[in-house]
Amino acid sequence: MKRFQIGEFEELVLLTVGILDGNAYGVTIRDEIEDRLSRTVSVGALQTTLRRLEKKGFLESNHGEGSEPRGGRPKLFFTLTASGKKSLDYVRATRNELWEALPQTINNLS
Repeated sequence: MKRFQIGEFEELVLLTVGILDGNAYGVTIRDEIEDRLSRTVSVGALQTTLRRLEKKGFLESNHGEGSEPRGGRPKLFFTLTASGKKSLDYVRATRNELWEALPQTINNLS
């Protein structure tokens, strides 16, 4: 399942695109991650990650309509693909397996 392995930031981006369900473009993705996780996200890192996930086949992009405030430029919307969902399922299952393998002595630490 190595094909579905992703890094932590890639996981956050895929999850956020799924959460935004149809309204995921650069600004909304960044804002959602920053609001939910109190984590600063650079535009450059986000754009690089979005392109990488698209190249892997985990995301698809489509241009929306242009708007006057954007000088007629359309927003680029991202959606999760079936492969992207499989990747998230793989990451979740892997993490759950590791959590379940922790000995009780570790779980009791505070």
